[in-house]
Parts: sequence; structure tokens; C-alpha cells
Amino acid sequence: MSTWLLVGLGNPGPEYERTRHNVGFMIVDELARRARASFSAPRGMRAAVAETIISATGLGVPPGDKLVLVKPRTFMNESGQSVGKLASFFKVSADRVVIVHDEIDLEFGQLRIKFGGGDGGHNGLKSVRAHLHTGDFYRVRFGVGRPTGRHAAADHVLGAFPTAMREDLAVEVQRAADACEMLVTQGLTATQNKFNS
Repeated sequence: MSTWLLVGLGNPGPEYERTRHNVGFMIVDELARRARASFSAPRGMRAAVAETIISATGLGVPPGDKLVLVKPRTFMNESGQSVGKLASFFKVSADRVVIVHDEIDLEFGQLRIKFGGGDGGHNGLKSVRAHLHTGDFYRVRFGVGRPTGRHAAADHVLGAFPTAMREDLAVEVQRAADACEMLVTQGLTATQNKFNS
């Protein structure tokens, strides 16, 4: 049995809960809800962690592989601390790590699933790369769009999704969770073909 680490990036605390930067947390919460898995806080890991078993029989993934859902309890720019510790604890190599994060270079709700690459100026990814000592992990990028007018990118991602978008957000979070499930059960190519927009 092998293990996948699926990490949603975000910031801890109720003030960040509905922000664009926390869409990774929202997607991981949806996956935990589907699996009826509860989060706990293992000592020293600086993360909320929920474990479940992959039940789908996808290509190359035997049913029974473990899926560890993670929400770091550090701020975004230190996300790699918990990812590195958990990867080491569960003996997960970087190519079994999936990072789910917001992406301002994509329109709202657009998805891009990829393997490897740089951090694109995303501080969470930068930290994960530093602590895994490689960029060779999967990314599920969820579009939150660019700010309009003179708004700074940092203010945009730390701002809440407008109330008018809540319904659409719920639908897109479900779709992103579907993509995460497909990635760990059927692989990258099939997932890209279905979800990359």
C-alpha cells in the first residue's frame, strides 16, 4: 500500500476562511466531507490532517492506497514546513504529493493540473519547493482571477469571494475535488484531458 499526500494551501484562522487564498482549504474540506474523514492535529506537524483510503480502482492505483488530506496550520509562506514533515513521517516521495492552490493567472473557476514547474511567485509553492527540495510534485491550480483596477494582487487573494459568487464557488470547488480524485486514481493525462481549461 502506498500513500498520497494531498495538501490544500491557505491561511489559518476565521478571518481568512472565505478568502481566495484559502480555496485550497475549501477543496480539501470537500474531499474530507466526501470521505467522511475527520481532521486532527498530530503533535509537531503544524497541520490539520485527515486520513482516508482510496476506494476507486484507477489506472495504476490499487484500491486501498492511503490518501492523507492536509491543511497546514502555518501561514501560506511557511506551508512547506508541515508538507516536509508529513512527507517524511508518511514516507511519501515528492511525486506522490499534490498541492492544491489559488492561481491569479487563471480566470475564476478555471483549473490547470500539472506536474513540476516553478512557483510562479506563489509564496506557498515557494515554501513547499524549499522543504521538499524539488519542484517535482503535482499541482491543482484553481483560478481566482486577477484584481481589477489598481488593487494589489496580495489584497485580491486575501479578499473574500463576493457573496454573489458563493453558489458558483461551491460548484467549482466540487469540480476541483473531482479533479483531485481523478488525479490520484487515473493519473495526470486523463485528468488534464478532462479538467484543464
